[in-house]
Amino acid sequence: MGWENQAPPPKAGPASFQVRDTNGQVELLSGPPPHYSTERPLPPRDNMSYEPRGSRWNPRYWKKLTWAGVVAALVVIIIIVIVVPVEVTKANRYPNYTRLNYSLADEYTGSSFFDKFDYFEGYDPAQGFVHYVPKERATQLNLTYATSDSAVLRVDTSVGPTSNPDASTGRFSVRVESKTQYDNGLFIFDVKHTPFGCGTWPALWLVDPANWPDHGEIDVMEAVNKATDGNQMTLHTTDQCKMDVKRLMTGSSLNGDCYNATNDNAGCGVQTAVDTYGSAYNDAQGGMMAMEWRNEGIRVWQFGRNSVPADIAARNPDPSTWGTASADFPNTGCDIGSHFKNQSIIVNIDLCGQYAGNVYAQSGCPSNCTDYVANNPSAFTNAFWEFGAFEVYKAS
Repeated sequence: MGWENQAPPPKAGPASFQVRDTNGQVELLSGPPPHYSTERPLPPRDNMSYEPRGSRWNPRYWKKLTWAGVVAALVVIIIIVIVVPVEVTKANRYPNYTRLNYSLADEYTGSSFFDKFDYFEGYDPAQGFVHYVPKERATQLNLTYATSDSAVLRVDTSVGPTSNPDASTGRFSVRVESKTQYDNGLFIFDVKHTPFGCGTWPALWLVDPANWPDHGEIDVMEAVNKATDGNQMTLHTTDQCKMDVKRLMTGSSLNGDCYNATNDNAGCGVQTAVDTYGSAYNDAQGGMMAMEWRNEGIRVWQFGRNSVPADIAARNPDPSTWGTASADFPNTGCDIGSHFKNQSIIVNIDLCGQYAGNVYAQSGCPSNCTDYVANNPSAFTNAFWEFGAFEVYKAS
C-alpha cells in the first residue's frame, strides 16, 4: 500500500437500453443523474469585510448633535441641583431681629417740646411754595406752640391776597430739626393730628440735613394734598440699597429701589390703609408711630389710639411682642449701617413742591397749586401737626 497519488476510479455512467416504436429505435437512459463538479472555489471579495456596529451608549460613536443634547442636559441638571437651591435660599434670607432691651435716652415733651429743635429759615430745599420762618416769627404768628400735653406746628392762615405783603411768593410755614442727631434707636411718636388739604406736603422724618442723600432719609409719616391714600413710609438713599427681598409687613410696597437717582427720587415706599393718615386718622384721635432702627433693618409700626401696646404706655417698649410691622426694610439688600447715620428728627409742612405740586392736578384740587396756596388762607385750617410726646430709646 503506497501514498503516491492515484487517479480516482472512473464513475459509473448511466445504463442504456433500446426500445422500438413505430418511428424506429429509441435509446433510453437509466441510473443516477450526471455529475457536475462544484469543487472550484469562488474568489474572495475584499469589500465585504464585517465591522461590528457602534453602540449608542459609547461616546466614541456620538455625533455633534448628541453631544449638544448631553451638554444641555448637564446644564439643566446643574441649574436644578445647584443654582435653584442657592436662589431659593437667597430669596428666603431674612435678618434675625432678636429682642433688644431698650431704655429711655431722650424725650421731647411738654411746654419745652420745641426747645430741643432748631428752626430752619428760608426757602424750601425741595422747591416748595413756602417761607420757613424762624422761631421768633413762628411764635408771633402762632405757628408753633406747646402746652403740658400737646405741641402744635401749623401753616399760616392769616395772609391773604389783599395782605401786604401777600403770599404770592409762598405761604409762611415751619420746619424744625432736632438738635440731637442719632445713629440708631427706637423712636416713639405720639401723633394726635396730621395735616392735610389741597397743596399740602407734610412729613415727620429723619435725615442728616447737611449730608443728604449720603446719610439717608427715613420718612415715618408723609402724605400730600387731600391725603386720601393713607400714610406712606419711605427710605431714600445712595446706590446699593434695595428692598426686592423677603419682607414681613402689613403695608404694600410701592418701589423696591431706595436709590434717590431712580424713579424721580420716589424711594422705596410702603403704603398703609386709608385711615392711617388724614381726616379718618384725625377723627379717631390719631395714634402712635414706632420706628426701630438697627443694623438688622428699619421697621415701622402704626398703632391706632385704642390699640397702643401696654409696654409703650409703661415706657418699657418691646418690639418683639408687637407683631408684624406696618413697614419692613431689612438689611438683606441694603447695608443699613452705612446708608443711615447722623439723623435729626424733622417735622415740617411744605406746600406744593416736588411732590404735592407734581400730583396736584390728579388730586381733585382746584386751580393750580401755587395760585390756590397763595389766595386761599382759610383752606389751611386743617394743615397742622399736633403731637403728644416724642421718646427715643437706646438698646442697652
